[in-house]
Amino acid sequence: MVLLSDAQLDTVFHALSDPTRRAMLRSLTAREQSLSELAAPFAMSFPAASKHVRVLEQAGLVRRRVEGRTHICSLEAKPLAAATDWLSFYQTYWSEKFDALDAIFTAELKGE
Repeated sequence: MVLLSDAQLDTVFHALSDPTRRAMLRSLTAREQSLSELAAPFAMSFPAASKHVRVLEQAGLVRRRVEGRTHICSLEAKPLAAATDWLSFYQTYWSEKFDALDAIFTAELKGE
């Protein structure tokens, strides 16, 4: 189990709250990409893409290095594990609730 502080977890969920940033993260699962490559599918400016990447960096989800004038971004997935751990509690919670509801419906159908 990966543990992050509440503030760190808040930062991760904030970063994931934007569909553009989620798409950027997904594209980084394939390979490292330049900031221009990350921005291309969204027809956004370099500064706009840089702001999105900065939010992802602050959450620890992306690492950026500069080679000459090119900003290269890579995925850092460890904070995603902490978010998954946090969400898994609710997956268990809802699975138990749905199992109980299923048992009620099954009992009613059988006339118990």
